[in-house]
Amino acid sequence: MRVLVVHENGDLCGIWARFLKRSGFSVKVATSPADAEYQLASADFDVLVVEPELEGHGGLSVADMATFRNPEIRILAVTASSFFSEGTIFDLIPNARGVLRTPVRLEDLGAYIDHFSSWPQREAPARPTRRKA
Repeated sequence: MRVLVVHENGDLCGIWARFLKRSGFSVKVATSPADAEYQLASADFDVLVVEPELEGHGGLSVADMATFRNPEIRILAVTASSFFSEGTIFDLIPNARGVLRTPVRLEDLGAYIDHFSSWPQREAPARPTRRKA
């Protein structure tokens, strides 16, 4: 399972990434929307862990790009904001599969991603081949 962790706190990203790597996941980190967009353009990911209010609402644009690049990506929002307490995140990020409130327990983060790995990933449809005339 390939995971991209996006949070403006680089130290926190590092802690989460090390924990997830020890749990067997392949992890990349980004600390800004621009860095996240570069990572998304450079590699494929199964899970995006993102702070929706990254640099304003930059986390939402990162989630949009991730969904555009991979319509099957599972997105976990991690936030301290009470704005998302009523389930608003699921309206703003259609691929959101969960919300964690900070501070995050590492075991909870790992459990979400481990749960996501048990979900089947749909295969991309086969590309049509051209017939020779």
